[in-house]
Amino acid sequence: MIIVNMVEEVRRAKMLSLLITVLLIAGCVSVGPDYVKPNTQTSPTWHTPLKGGLVSGETDNRTLLTWWTTLNDPVLNGLVNRALANNLDLKKARASIREARARRGVAVADLFPTIDATGSATRSRTSENTGSINTATLYNAGLEGSINTTTLYNAGLDATWELDIFGGVRRSVEAAEADLEASQEDMRDVLVSLLGEVALNYIDVRTYQQRLSVAEANLSSQKETLQIAIWRNQAGLNDELDVQQARYNLENTHSQIPALRIGLEEAMNRIAVLLGEQPGTIHKELEEPGSVPDMPTKVTVGIPADVIRRRPDIRKAERELAAQTARVGEATADLYPKFTLSGSIILEALSSHKLFSSDNETRSGIASVTWPIFHGGSIRKNIEIQSALQEKAAINYDATLLNAFEEVENALIAYAEEQNKRDALREAEEAARGALELARHKYESGMIDFTTVLEAQRSLLSFQIQLAESNGTVVSNLVKLYKTLGGGWESVAVE
Repeated sequence: MIIVNMVEEVRRAKMLSLLITVLLIAGCVSVGPDYVKPNTQTSPTWHTPLKGGLVSGETDNRTLLTWWTTLNDPVLNGLVNRALANNLDLKKARASIREARARRGVAVADLFPTIDATGSATRSRTSENTGSINTATLYNAGLEGSINTTTLYNAGLDATWELDIFGGVRRSVEAAEADLEASQEDMRDVLVSLLGEVALNYIDVRTYQQRLSVAEANLSSQKETLQIAIWRNQAGLNDELDVQQARYNLENTHSQIPALRIGLEEAMNRIAVLLGEQPGTIHKELEEPGSVPDMPTKVTVGIPADVIRRRPDIRKAERELAAQTARVGEATADLYPKFTLSGSIILEALSSHKLFSSDNETRSGIASVTWPIFHGGSIRKNIEIQSALQEKAAINYDATLLNAFEEVENALIAYAEEQNKRDALREAEEAARGALELARHKYESGMIDFTTVLEAQRSLLSFQIQLAESNGTVVSNLVKLYKTLGGGWESVAVE
């Protein structure tokens, strides 16, 4: 009998050893596809010829880090710092990061056992004659003296651990980690957009102020022209037609000013909101007209591969693809068996001070396995769903990449060609100014009619307005270029 028992124990030990070995080997397996980062082939150079101060070469990370300082405008620098501290979209992005970090913690917790503590105290009353009976009934029957009262104290620990043999939980953690990193890249993308929007609206403010200054200067000049026409009409040197032409030319210029003031107000209000403040709060700071910020003489744009490494939207799309790839493995793990270990320790005693005595202890342990046999195909359909989402994430990554390259190419050509437009408008404005002076002189001498003077005034105003607008557009295009290159996100640490 003793020999039989010994043989049985040896057999059980071998089976247990084999089971442990199998579990350890399987524990190294995570089912589903392993993520491989996309290897995107890019052109070594940009398609757009680099001119207008644009140069190739290695990207200057220090310049991109605080690109707005290259515009040499202290007011803009102050606005950017306030936006970094108080912008509401940036605060929402930080909250999303904290949410993603907590979700990752929830996923990691599934790797560990769960332990719950229980406790109770149960009081029961029984009659020696009748067994368990209602206390009120005994009292009415005059038998309350024969009642026995018993209190049973109970405490215990319950533990459960689902072994992650096929890596379903590990894939879940992998997905949560990639989601966290995607949230961090999303915050950086918000930051890049924020910096660009603050600078663009600030440039709009200065551009509108310049255009208003041009319109008001022309308005003053046209008032003088109208007065001259009135005096000449009173002297009999011209007719009423010249006066009315001068008047409608003046009012046409006057009609352009309200639209410029509206644009100026909207740009200021937008800056206030970007700074996390109510519209109107920064008007006093910006009401003094200022010039459009200066541009650096040289801008290094790097190569297409730099954009893939730097732009947060591309980095975010890549992390989303990684997360979805992991979810395919998480869904695949549902096809395989799940191994669970559970156990409990129970302590029971009739008095509280004896509850934790080892004599009152009861222990139990269970090892169980669950293997899905028939679920109507729902598990495999879920795998198909996650695989389709993975394909969509891969397509989204490619689309994000192409969109980024498109934006950079457009920014490069816009920055260079707008400088050519500005230079041409500068020449046109000088020529129009000279033409107006000649036209006035000849009109006052009676050599030409008043229509030529009006045309020269309209042309000068048009060229001056366009030149002021183009000066702002050149700097705005530089800001857009820095934005498309993914500059500025390192200026704030990801929490």
